[in-house]
Amino acid sequence: MKDRVAVITGGSKGIGFAVARQFAASGAKVAILARGAADLTAARELLAKDGLEVRDYVCDVSKAENIGNAHERIVADLGSVDILINNAGTARTMAFENISDEAWQEDLDLKLFAAIRFSRLVWPGMKARKWGRIINVLNTYAKRRRPPRRRPRSPARPAWR
Repeated sequence: MKDRVAVITGGSKGIGFAVARQFAASGAKVAILARGAADLTAARELLAKDGLEVRDYVCDVSKAENIGNAHERIVADLGSVDILINNAGTARTMAFENISDEAWQEDLDLKLFAAIRFSRLVWPGMKARKWGRIINVLNTYAKRRRPPRRRPRSPARPAWR
């Protein structure tokens, strides 16, 4: 990944943070994006303690203008994007019949349209260089039932039964 430019939305926590760590450790130039400046700073500083460098960009990817501005800054700072990890968004667990149109629209803007818009911006460069990767990460737990609880195994009952 030496000198490849990797952009990770939702990169300040969880899966995005772990992905950023791996790309930075592999020699990529890494840009992490999130809405919270404090979370981005904390993530960057934590990675720096391990000798890893990332650039952080405050960006609400549910807004098209924010995506365009972030993309311009990243290209100016790091170069053309080689790898895009669309990872922004958290799971909101609620019953299907209770999800409002507003909540659906927020999810679509944050998870689907953000991925479409960012991918559309990086695609031409990837196509011209004949190399690039776009990876979409999505947690489906937000819209499904919780799994049933399992009873704890009895100490008298062997695990192989």
